[in-house]
Amino acid sequence: MAKITMPALLQAGVHFGHRTRFWNPKMKPYIFGERHGIHIINLEETLPKLRSALQFVYGVAEKRGKILFVGTKHAAREVIRDQATRCGMPYVDYRWLGGMLTNYKTIRQSIRRLVDLEVMLANEKIMANHTKKEALTLIREKDKLANCLNGIKNMGGLPDIVFVIDVKHENIAIAEARRLGIPVIGIVDSNSAPEGIDYMIPGNDDAIRAIQLYCEAMADTIIEARAVAAEQEAIEAAKMAALNEAKAAEAKAAAEAKAAEAKKLAEAEAKKEAAEVKANSADSTVAAKKTEEVAPLKKKVTRVKTGSVEKQSAESEIKTNVHSTDSKNEAMKAAAKKTEE
Repeated sequence: MAKITMPALLQAGVHFGHRTRFWNPKMKPYIFGERHGIHIINLEETLPKLRSALQFVYGVAEKRGKILFVGTKHAAREVIRDQATRCGMPYVDYRWLGGMLTNYKTIRQSIRRLVDLEVMLANEKIMANHTKKEALTLIREKDKLANCLNGIKNMGGLPDIVFVIDVKHENIAIAEARRLGIPVIGIVDSNSAPEGIDYMIPGNDDAIRAIQLYCEAMADTIIEARAVAAEQEAIEAAKMAALNEAKAAEAKAAAEAKAAEAKKLAEAEAKKEAAEVKANSADSTVAAKKTEEVAPLKKKVTRVKTGSVEKQSAESEIKTNVHSTDSKNEAMKAAAKKTEE
C-alpha cells in the first residue's frame, strides 16, 4: 500500500481550504483554524482517513474489484486520466452523464455505438463508400461519445468503488452511487458537506499537486494490490499444477500396477494353458503307446477268432457232407430193397 506522510501532505498543499466565507459548518470538526481568510484543514484528521481509504481500496483491488476515478473539473482531468490509465481502472474526466450508473444499460448501448464507430472509421474500405460530409458527421459523433465514454469503455459493468475528487462538483455521481449502494471515497474541501461519503478525506480538492497526490496514492495502492493478487494466483496455479501432476503420477502408477497385475494374470493363464496342453499331449502319447502295444494283441485275437470261425465252418461243412452222404446211402439202400422186391 502507498505510504503517505504528513510532510508529503504539507508539501502538496492538502491543508489549504477555501475562504472562510464559503465554508460549510459541517466541516468544522476537520478544520484546524484560519489564516489570511483561508481555512486550514487539520491534517491529523486527513492522514488517518486517507490511509483508511487506501486500505479499503487495497482490499477491493486485491479481489480484482473495479475502482471508478471521477474528476471532471478542469484541474483534475489530466491527472485522473493518467493515473487511472496507469493502474488500468475506468475513469470519467470530461462530463458525468446522468444515469451513467443507474441507467447503465443505456450507457452500454452508447459504448457499443462508440466501438462500432471506431471500427468503422478505422476501416478504409467502409469509409470509401461515404461522402466527406457523412465521414465528418461520423467523426464528430465518435469524438462526442469518446469525450464522455472513453474512460468507461472497457469497464464491463458497475464499479465496486467510486473515487471522487470534488464531492460538491460531482454530486450527481455520488447520488447515483449511493442509490446503488456503491461505496464512495471522496475528497471533501472546507466548502463541501461530508454527508453521504463512505470514506471522506478532508483536504484541498483544487490544487493540482494535491490532486496528483491523491490519485497517485490510489493508483500505487491498486497496482500493488493487483501485483500481490497476481502473485497469489501464480502460487495457487503452481499448487494446482503440482496437485494435478501428483494426481497424474498416482493415476499413472495405478495404471502401471493394474497393467502389471493384468500381465501377471495373463502369464499365469498362459502357463496354465501350456500345462494343460502338455498334459493332454502326454496323455495322447501314453494312449498312442498303449494303442501300439495292444494292436499286436488285437491282431492275435482277430487271428484266433478268424481261425475258430474257419474251424467251425469246416466242421459244419464236414457235418453237412456226412449228413448228405448218409442220406444218399439210405436212399440207395431203399432203392436196392425195392429192386429186390
